[in-house]
Amino acid sequence: MIPPLLLALYLTLPLFLFFLIRNLINPNKSKTLPPGPKGLPIIGNLHKLDNSVLHLQLWNISKKFGPIFTLWLGFRPAVIISSPQLAEEVMKIQDPKVCGRPKFFAQQRISYDGIEMAFSPYDNCWKEIRKICVLNALSAKRVAGYYWIRKQEVKKLMKKVSEHASSSEVINLKYPLLNLTTNLVCKIVLGRTYEDEGPERDRFLRLFDECNSWLGSYFLSDYFPFLGWIDRLMGLHARLDKNVKELDEFYQEIIDDHLDPNRKVLEGEEDITDILLQMQKDHSTTSMELTNDHVKAAIMDFLVGATDTTAATTVWIMTSLIKNPRVLKKVQEEIRSMGGKKDFLEEDEIQKFTYFKAVIKESLRLHLPAPIVPRATHETCNIGGYQIPPNTLVYVNTWAIHRDPQSWKDPEEFYPERFLDSDINLRGQDFKLFPFGSGRRMCPGYPLASAALDLILANLLNSFDWELPKGIEREDIDYERLPGIAHHKKNPLYLIPKSHI
Repeated sequence: MIPPLLLALYLTLPLFLFFLIRNLINPNKSKTLPPGPKGLPIIGNLHKLDNSVLHLQLWNISKKFGPIFTLWLGFRPAVIISSPQLAEEVMKIQDPKVCGRPKFFAQQRISYDGIEMAFSPYDNCWKEIRKICVLNALSAKRVAGYYWIRKQEVKKLMKKVSEHASSSEVINLKYPLLNLTTNLVCKIVLGRTYEDEGPERDRFLRLFDECNSWLGSYFLSDYFPFLGWIDRLMGLHARLDKNVKELDEFYQEIIDDHLDPNRKVLEGEEDITDILLQMQKDHSTTSMELTNDHVKAAIMDFLVGATDTTAATTVWIMTSLIKNPRVLKKVQEEIRSMGGKKDFLEEDEIQKFTYFKAVIKESLRLHLPAPIVPRATHETCNIGGYQIPPNTLVYVNTWAIHRDPQSWKDPEEFYPERFLDSDINLRGQDFKLFPFGSGRRMCPGYPLASAALDLILANLLNSFDWELPKGIEREDIDYERLPGIAHHKKNPLYLIPKSHI
């Protein structure tokens, strides 16, 4: 919480007294939940938490209180999970009872009151929307059909990097990668891109920069429901409403363009908006009536969920490789010996690179872009021997579990060889490694993200050698993160590409 909010909180101290007393005399408060660190009156443990390093803070607390403990975020209890065994309880054994999402004000407003996949509660609407998107927009056949778009955008990236290589110019990979993933996702979802400079591009980038910021923000009412008036008094509601209104207008323009009778789309080349609107029209394909709000919320999911994560993951992998030259040399030797002297590697060729795949797994083990994704219980369940009541936040600290010394030898070491004789995959079936989640709430976009990541990374490593700028040593490169839905590297990774082909 930021200081102005804390100040407002303590200025309204009398309003809390009744609720504080009620909590203190509640016999279930300490008996049903696992123990955890003591917090301050009213605000609990909020004052000690920082979203940018929350995974680290929770990991350090788990060293004292064990793999399951409770934090109080205002009046909301949060159970923290930090072991593979307990993660399996949450995401497999108790998954039907712990697959809800906490209701945070900004996320609910932006997601049309949670009628999509990411921020919705576990209900029939969520089940139907997820089924529609997975079967009709994210199926293996559809993902394969998007290959021409992936290839087109990756080739643009290679051309951009080649320009830097020809002049030995330093490049910050984050921005061309974000440009690639934004174009890729927009083409797949909207049937167009916003790569040309101009007011449309500026509008698109501004809207979704603001959207991402709100999705990673919290209101006072998220932790103290009866204090929403303070959020409104501070102008948060008005600013959020402005962004929501502008986003809605943007989505409506997309829908209107797709409904234009003069618009011609070849069979098999429909974008995701086309697919959703076709299903909205054909009532026989779904058991629920799809409204324009459902379509808009689904568009938001794809644009927000699929853009940042792939770009951030690629930067984290390149960071790990630059800091580990032995691994970088070995993976490039595999790619170049098996791929031949080609200026572009196709997807079917990349699937043969076993060490390359191990490098991706190892980087996602150590530096996944979303280290914690909150869940919520929607009925009483048993986790770790504790009875967890409904409406309890459950944070599975994936970052800590991926470093569990009982699961991994030398867990802090970047050592892809650990996966060469292993059957562990990235599909959420093993609770030692699940960067895309597991169970009902596993990321539905995993196949699409994986295909893009493979194609981008393999071609960057095949076509270019990579050097650090003069004056920068490997030891200078850190792993500090920026807060957000997907954690980007805080300090840019500056590199000099050298053409190999």
